[in-house]
Amino acid sequence: MSVLFFHAMKYKVQDPRNASNDRFVLSKGHAAPILYSVWAEAGFLQETDLLNLRKIDSVLEGHPVPRQAFTDVATGSLGQGLGAACGMAYAGKFFDRASYRVYCLLGDGELSEGSVWEAMAFAGFYKLDNLVAIFDVNRLGQSDPAPLQHHVEIYQKRCEAFGWHAIIVDGHSVEELCKAFGQAKHQPTAIIAKTFKGKGISGVEDKESWHGKPLPKNMAEQVILEIDEKIQNKKKLSPALPEEDAPVVNIRNIKMPSPPSYKVGEKWATRKAYGVALAKLGHANDRVIALDGDTKNSTFSELFKKDHPSRYIECYIAEQNMVSIAVGCAARDRTVAFASTFATFFTRAFDQIRMAAISESNINLCGSHCGVSIGEDGPSQMGLEDLSMFRAVPNATVFYPSDAVATEKAVEIAANTKGICFIRTSRPENPVIYNNNEDFHIGQAKVVLKSKDDQVTVIGAGVTLHEALAAAEQLRKEKIFIRVIDPFTIKPLDKKTILENARATKGRIITVEDHYHEGGIGEAVCAAVVGEPGITVNRLAVSHVPRSGKSAELLKMFGIDKDAIVQAVKVAVSKSRNAE
Repeated sequence: MSVLFFHAMKYKVQDPRNASNDRFVLSKGHAAPILYSVWAEAGFLQETDLLNLRKIDSVLEGHPVPRQAFTDVATGSLGQGLGAACGMAYAGKFFDRASYRVYCLLGDGELSEGSVWEAMAFAGFYKLDNLVAIFDVNRLGQSDPAPLQHHVEIYQKRCEAFGWHAIIVDGHSVEELCKAFGQAKHQPTAIIAKTFKGKGISGVEDKESWHGKPLPKNMAEQVILEIDEKIQNKKKLSPALPEEDAPVVNIRNIKMPSPPSYKVGEKWATRKAYGVALAKLGHANDRVIALDGDTKNSTFSELFKKDHPSRYIECYIAEQNMVSIAVGCAARDRTVAFASTFATFFTRAFDQIRMAAISESNINLCGSHCGVSIGEDGPSQMGLEDLSMFRAVPNATVFYPSDAVATEKAVEIAANTKGICFIRTSRPENPVIYNNNEDFHIGQAKVVLKSKDDQVTVIGAGVTLHEALAAAEQLRKEKIFIRVIDPFTIKPLDKKTILENARATKGRIITVEDHYHEGGIGEAVCAAVVGEPGITVNRLAVSHVPRSGKSAELLKMFGIDKDAIVQAVKVAVSKSRNAE
């Protein structure tokens, strides 16, 4: 850390987030005290601040978080720092075209995480020669030695196989480290540092069971004296200043260059409307970027790639890394990142999404192919847990557009919204129901069908909104009228509109969704109306693991098609009549 911060890195100490500074990611986030110590030595923190480590009124938390001006991404869930560093390096090389470099320190324990090797493959493939990963191979994990212990030559071979220039060094040798950091190649560099935990401390060096433990007070005092005696030069060190060549970037208030251009009644899949909207947004701001995991011809992010090839990042089938790359690209507000894949494949990246929220990242994720309505591909491809997952993410916004116009508006709004945004898109083609000048807002539902005689409020989204409208048409012939609501955002949910319309329809709500019962629209509505007198909610949703079949067959099988809605409405109305 000393060599890195006071020899290799170039940065402005009092402006840690300067766009031209070299970046540093502490992937082994539990080593946070050394990061804080470095910034105190550099002069950004006061040494007295270090004594408040992990206290509730201190910014110096147990693991790095962006509340600290010198921390770009939160770490501590191991194996994720390198992916974010890859995103920063990619942005630096291909978008900023600036001279800043990115350094990432990893522990050998986290090298068992597959996400590390997804990032290694990404960096090797894209030849991120502005990226340096440092492996701290100290042999010891938390409860046991790491699997390769001190076999540094195996780490070297692995790194080389992934397209990295790999150097083995004595991690305690200032000279070897200075030399290693000075080696520039046309590929990413991995510095494999053989170290000993507790180096120089008798009874602690290279011993197990010291992970995360402070030394006893009397022992600590003796060790501090011994270390102090070894310091030959107490001259204050200062880092070199960066070359200020990162461009000024403005990603505020991005507006579509023109309104949507759809015709009411035309059939469009919202997944395709997403691709059209994203490509259009790319013309509005050259900092809008798209990422995908080899599904661009299904999510339609290929339309963005066609218009803006230099701003499209193919992440291949590595969804965990794709999310981390997006977080890295979006750090320091360098880009507006949209990453897409099938909604169900984001479930494998949930930890990365969770950490992105802790990182206060502003990434936008689009999950296509949601629900049983995708049809024949079967349950492994069906997003049925995604609403539940994204609703649980702090400060997330969950969009569920029901037609092409709403999808285009969701993309535009997401680009300008803080926090994690998730846009849920569908495979089937459904009619456009909104005019191009329709206004959409987060947390504002649309009442798409209404009359003074409505007896039940039906809430649907995506394909089930269209099933609800078809059910309304059928019921109207029998003189039964229903109110139909499109929530637009599932989080936040428009509680006010839902309650107003429920009360106007005798307190009766039916929710219908192409998602499992748990954590979806039905539960969101129940949470919104809990404690409200006279309100009943009947939830129609996918009840168990589905199977292959035609879209219409599966909607029918799981009781979320127009016939199921008709039946549920009739039951609700007859119950009321019987009660009267």
